[in-house]
Amino acid sequence: MRLNEHGKWQPTVAGLVLFGKPVALRRTFPMTRVDYIRVPGREWVPDPERRFDSLELRDPLFRLIRRVQAAILDDLPKAFGLAEGDLQRKDSPIVPQRVIREAVVNALMHRSYRSHAPVQIIRYSNRLEIRNPGFSLKSPDHLGEPGSLPRNPKLAAALYDTRFAETKGSGVRVMREMCEKAGLAPPLFESDRGQDQFVVRLFYHFLGPDDLAWMARFKNLHLSEAEARALVVAREVGAIDNATWRDTNKVDTLTASQSLKKLRDAGLLQQKGRGSATWYQPTGKMLGDDDSLSGNPVSLSSKLDGLSSNPLGLSSNPDPLADPARRGLLNELSGELAAQVGAIGQRRPPEEVRDLVVALCQHRECRAEELALLARNVETVRQNYLRPLLRAGRIRMTRPEVPNDPEQAYRAVEERP
Repeated sequence: MRLNEHGKWQPTVAGLVLFGKPVALRRTFPMTRVDYIRVPGREWVPDPERRFDSLELRDPLFRLIRRVQAAILDDLPKAFGLAEGDLQRKDSPIVPQRVIREAVVNALMHRSYRSHAPVQIIRYSNRLEIRNPGFSLKSPDHLGEPGSLPRNPKLAAALYDTRFAETKGSGVRVMREMCEKAGLAPPLFESDRGQDQFVVRLFYHFLGPDDLAWMARFKNLHLSEAEARALVVAREVGAIDNATWRDTNKVDTLTASQSLKKLRDAGLLQQKGRGSATWYQPTGKMLGDDDSLSGNPVSLSSKLDGLSSNPLGLSSNPDPLADPARRGLLNELSGELAAQVGAIGQRRPPEEVRDLVVALCQHRECRAEELALLARNVETVRQNYLRPLLRAGRIRMTRPEVPNDPEQAYRAVEERP
């Protein structure tokens, strides 16, 4: 509670989220709910004629955590065991309960309450996806390491005091260890600054009979187990990058990069982007659209592993605004600068966009194609922003002797005192 400007007590946002009644939550935060959605098959179906089941959950936070966890556990496939000496079998969810709890608590504790969007939990036939508004304040490369960066410190403190959360940065590590112990694929994490969301994917049917039957078409390539896992992830998610390969196969960056390039050279993956924004898209040959698997293939069995977690829902638009390239560059930026770029629209004043271009060029050298992530095409960027900034002396070319060089980039001019 806090005193408002009229000297009256009123609840804070944290107070409402923690203790507010469903009616008050609906009135004050109409989209702050959890949607549990059950989709038949392995892909999201946008066709409204193909129905899916959904359950909307809205409650104060402590009760909401329990209800969401119960909804997931009741619906997940069960594994059963019969210990020696017991007369009755013991059923348990195929995904460990501790993993579900960590994923749910993290989603509700770290979600952005500024964003008017619900947390979505989507149950596919082979995986569970938990999508919450708000990208991770902690770099995806450091998830699982000590230290926590809570987006909502008051909620985090309340959940810590009530033993729902540890706030030590241990949750991701626990999820990975529990999945490994249960014989499951490791959880995949995706932080998307561009769309301001965080996604956790938990596979509970991975390299099952259907996957093995699909992999049989590549038997002449002599894939290693790591390469097989990578291809299944790429097929399910729609893309793969270095981070996903590392998460899936527990290897270093160099090994992941080498393995991805080998699958690319075999014609199964198509490389997109460059540098740290590189990602790989399944080819028609891999997905089965092209049946011309070579009868004299390159053996991949000796190749090293390397996967990465590339985003879901890739754009089919080939221009520089394609989501993966945009996400890759946004992930390099500081939180404030990334937020400015992510919020840029088509109707911003030219001066404001030029200031943002200068800020990006201060961060690192940028090509016109990369600056087109400001929701504008390349030629507009050149004509309306780069040329005026060059004339004003605020940026400079990295290759001034060859102005039309395809690799031409721009850097901000340091202001002298």
